[in-house]
Amino acid sequence: MKGSNLKPNELENGNSQVAGWEMRPGGMLVQRREDGIQSTVPLIRIKISHDTNQHEVTVPAQSTFGELKNVVAKVTGLAPEEQRLLFRGKEKDDLDYLHMAGVKDMAKVVLLEDPACRERNREQIQRNQGIAKALETVSSVRHEVDKLLEKANALKLSVFRGTKVSDQEFVVLTELLMRELLKLDSVEAEGEARVQRKTVVHRIQQYVEMLDALKLAARNPDSFSNSSNGTSITTKWQTFDSGFIQPLVGSSSPEKTLTKYIRKAEGFGC
Repeated sequence: MKGSNLKPNELENGNSQVAGWEMRPGGMLVQRREDGIQSTVPLIRIKISHDTNQHEVTVPAQSTFGELKNVVAKVTGLAPEEQRLLFRGKEKDDLDYLHMAGVKDMAKVVLLEDPACRERNREQIQRNQGIAKALETVSSVRHEVDKLLEKANALKLSVFRGTKVSDQEFVVLTELLMRELLKLDSVEAEGEARVQRKTVVHRIQQYVEMLDALKLAARNPDSFSNSSNGTSITTKWQTFDSGFIQPLVGSSSPEKTLTKYIRKAEGFGC
C-alpha cells in the first residue's frame, strides 16, 4: 500500500508477505492469524507535528498510542518515554487506541518532548560539556607540568654530580609547580576528568617533595661527589636505565632520605 513503512520479505509460496500481514489480490493488506483466519486491519497515515518538523508515519488503524510512539521514535530519535502525544488538544495514554480516539487516515498528532526528560537531557549535556572543559584544562596543566618536571630532573642531575645549585632555583621551580596545582584545585571535575586531575595533582606533590629534599642536599654537595678527585655521583649511586637512582650499600642517611622522595616522584613508591 502506498505510504506504508512495512517492507515485504522474500516471496513465500508465490505470495508477497510481510511479517504478520498478507496482501490480497485486490491490494488490501490483511493480518494473518494463527488459526489461519484472515482479519482485515487497514493501515492509516498519521502526520506527526514536532516543533517545526513534520513527519508522516504509517501504522495499523487499531494500534495504541504506545505503539505509535515506538514508530515515532524511529523517525524523531525521541525514546517512547520521552514523548507526549496530543490529539485534538488532549494528551493520550499509551494504552489508548487510535481508532477509539477518532484518529483517521492523515490525522494530525502533536508530539511534545516530556519536560522532565528535556531537563534531564539538558543537565546531561551541561555535565558532558563540563567534563570536556575540565579534561581540556587538565591536559593543559599536564603539558606545563611536564616541562617543569624536565627542569626538576635537570636540577636533580646537577645535585647528584655535585654541581652547585642555589636555593632560589628550587624555590622558583617549586612555586611554578604550586601555581599549576592551584589551577587544578579550581577545576570541578567528574568521571575521567576527576581521575586525570588526581593523577596530575599526585605527580606535582611528589616532585615538590623531591625538590625540597634536593634543596637540602644541594647545600652539602660533598655528600654526592668526591671533592678531592671530582668523582661523579655514580661512585656512590647505582643508576638504572629507567632513570631510578639508588644508593649503594654504605650510603649516608641524607642520601637515603633523598632517595625516598626520588622514588616517589618517579613512580617507584607511594
